Amino acid sequence: MSEKFLTDSNIEVERIYKKHREVKEDAGEYPFTRGIYNEMYRSRLWTMRQYTGFASAEETNKRFKYLLKQGQTGLSLAFDLPTQTGYDSDHVRSEGEVGRVGVAISSLKDMMTCFDGIPLEQVSTSMTINSTANILLSFYIAVAEHQNVSQQELRGTIQNDILKEYIARNTYIYPPEQSMRLFVDSVEYCSKYIPKWYPVSISGYHMREAGATAIQELAFTFANAIAYIDACLARGLDIDDFAPRLSFFWCCTIDILEEVAKFRAARRIWAKIMKERFNAKDPKSMHLRFHVQTSGESLTAQQPDNNIIRVTLQALAAVLGGCQSLHTNSKDEALSLPTEHAVKIALRTQQIIAYESGVTRVVDPLGGSYYIEYLTDTIEEKVNEYLAKIDKMGGSLKAIERGYFQDEIRKNAYRLKKEVDENKRIIVGVNKFIEEEEREPEIYVIDPASEKKQIERLRELKNSRDKSKVESTLSRLRRAADSNENTMPFIIEAVKSYATLGEISDIFREVFGIYKPKISF
Repeated sequence: MSEKFLTDSNIEVERIYKKHREVKEDAGEYPFTRGIYNEMYRSRLWTMRQYTGFASAEETNKRFKYLLKQGQTGLSLAFDLPTQTGYDSDHVRSEGEVGRVGVAISSLKDMMTCFDGIPLEQVSTSMTINSTANILLSFYIAVAEHQNVSQQELRGTIQNDILKEYIARNTYIYPPEQSMRLFVDSVEYCSKYIPKWYPVSISGYHMREAGATAIQELAFTFANAIAYIDACLARGLDIDDFAPRLSFFWCCTIDILEEVAKFRAARRIWAKIMKERFNAKDPKSMHLRFHVQTSGESLTAQQPDNNIIRVTLQALAAVLGGCQSLHTNSKDEALSLPTEHAVKIALRTQQIIAYESGVTRVVDPLGGSYYIEYLTDTIEEKVNEYLAKIDKMGGSLKAIERGYFQDEIRKNAYRLKKEVDENKRIIVGVNKFIEEEEREPEIYVIDPASEKKQIERLRELKNSRDKSKVESTLSRLRRAADSNENTMPFIIEAVKSYATLGEISDIFREVFGIYKPKISF
């Protein structure tokens, strides 16, 4: 038989696996291949988060409360593009984008509205924000203060993974070196004052969605993580003081067994990096804690109900792989922001896996499978080959400047698209089992008036606040940015005076400049 059978990452597989190495390792033991906790889901389920944020802070607040009522166990906040790129809602560059792909947050007032009636000492909040991460974290700290909740009680995560923005997502603002300075500021601040907070969620998700293989997703993400750790160590931080609060964010596609093996390999690779490369002593520093989101890129506008099955399979793989937190995409996300009905189905998918499937009764249920162990070992080997190559280039920053990550991802994205175009990769409803006439799905439509209302509220705030206080706090922030001081206390001071996200971002633009990537063809 001449045909080769390959995984989605081009790993060649045999017809049948009769034997692999014996698995003696237990969960909760170094290098944590089988899980970072001894009992895993037998003692505590993963956190169920549904990524939410759209239109206004009021609308997002309503969706948060709806999801919490439906059994969601953690909040996950999406921001619109102006918020992600450091522009207020009333900026000319924000026109038409306010509240479109996430909620518009321009000021502390918006953030207070977003979390109105939600006790921050009782809920864990994840915020998908990068270039302006320190500002949004400062808003959150100030909201907590208004609720009489101390920073020590806050639980959650900011994504804060700026390096992957230069590789795959492009919502960067400042040059890499200055962005890394802001990153270390937040890690240092959180390690001192917000002990339960994760100041970064180092993300492979966006690189995978852009076209990376599972192997590239791990390798490029770990290369970025190494760069972050090096920057923190250069600041003088001790590895075991901040490493236990590093977290990761992975994509889960539909090649179930490869994805399970990917998560198992990732734990082992990270544990060895921390122990052997960085000489971490605390076992918690070696734990790979990770959030998983099912693959939005895999969802189709054609026959959107099929996406429920895709998401279910991907979510099951994430659970079988031992995630700590999970978001399940809604069936309509290839068409629009999720409707309330669709997001409830996505949440129910997690709940059915958790309470009805039986997979949570045993730790690492696929461990010991000859095939799974082969894939786990092969992925580890190929990831380490990439990491060695990136080290020879001088690390992640040098590889990004050379466009190496970007080129590798583009090549694989082209391969995948070509396979679909040539019907070598079947996508049900797209290039096979096509329906000529499909019923019109329900689509969530944002009221255009919400942008106008947001701008009016922001202008009212700017006219009613103490302008001299705002100018004073921004002046102190500018001096801190121009020195070696940690900028976090000055950002917090500025947001409390009702300085806006755009005004604070402009201070950094003035001091740091803006990043303009080299264009290559």
